[in-house]
Amino acid sequence: MAYPLIRKLYCLSAIVTLTAISACAKALPLEKIKLPPGFQISLFADNVPGARSMALGDNGTLFIGTRDEGKVYAIKYLNDKAAEIYTIASGLHMPNGVAFRNGSLWVAEVNRILKFDNIESRLTNPPQPNVITDKFPSDTTHGWKFIAFGPDGWLYVPVGAPCNICEPNPDRYANIMRLKPDGSDLQVYARGIRNSVGFDWSPMTKNLWFTDNGRDLMGDEKPSDELNYAPRQNMHFGYPYCHEGDLPDPEFGSKHKCNEFAAPVAKLGPHVAALGMRFYTGAMFPTEYRNSIFIAEHGSWNRSKKIGYRIARVAIDENNKMVKQEIFAEGWLQGDSSWGRPVDMQVMPDGALLVSDDQAGIIYRIAYRR
Repeated sequence: MAYPLIRKLYCLSAIVTLTAISACAKALPLEKIKLPPGFQISLFADNVPGARSMALGDNGTLFIGTRDEGKVYAIKYLNDKAAEIYTIASGLHMPNGVAFRNGSLWVAEVNRILKFDNIESRLTNPPQPNVITDKFPSDTTHGWKFIAFGPDGWLYVPVGAPCNICEPNPDRYANIMRLKPDGSDLQVYARGIRNSVGFDWSPMTKNLWFTDNGRDLMGDEKPSDELNYAPRQNMHFGYPYCHEGDLPDPEFGSKHKCNEFAAPVAKLGPHVAALGMRFYTGAMFPTEYRNSIFIAEHGSWNRSKKIGYRIARVAIDENNKMVKQEIFAEGWLQGDSSWGRPVDMQVMPDGALLVSDDQAGIIYRIAYRR
């Protein structure tokens, strides 16, 4: 079923543009989002409840996964805004991850990967999916998955730890796995990763980068979430023995030293819930933003003073070292109350940056005006 763009927001008010003067502008205070000079934020699509991971099709379609809603959406867009919204699947088990390749859409549930063939030509009558694999664990704790195809043509799938802190089977949990598009040859790519819900490949080196969420119950200020670099298979990033590169775990840290593991490129902050991350490969933003990493910080859930609810930027050099770390967009958190939570980002063909928000059920568009 197709939905027109003009729909009520999560606040039950009518959709408006950023410059519109209406009662709903107060309910969705885009003017509170602080961006660097020259950048603007607007609504790309509303009525996308629980919008999380995003993937682009070949023919003007944006696919969106959800978590608790159990749905997968497709948005047909024209220029800088959505035209129609379709629900192409429902009743799924935390279908957070979506990935598009060669005309088909892969969707990650907790324990399996589905494939919808020729999906862009069948948005109004979606096909029944094929089950590519059902070999992943069924644990729901950190069980929702971000997925993406790497430059090598393999589908990468993270499997989070089934706990806050524990020592699970490293061949089953706390890792990033990969498999061929047909579901064969499932293997571990990287280990010691508590919960990654976002990764991307450098446009310069074609190597993998990913975010990782630090453990809870060590206080407000530690450990930090991480931005990591995995240029080769079988690297270990510390979990559950070491956090943020140099902080031994109070329960498991005596088993290994922190210098045995790969250290993060950047510490992103304690409990910010760093999720989606994308290299900026567009041409719209100023030159200094090219190949920067944008990171969606979903926001803390049990910190005494909330943190996150924003988009960070990390700039790296030719040696894969961090040269700058800053907040790019913030304002979804006002005091100790949030009206939105960024989840994922997508660089569009025109160079704009889309941001999904699962709290507001909205997708924003960030553009630069010279």
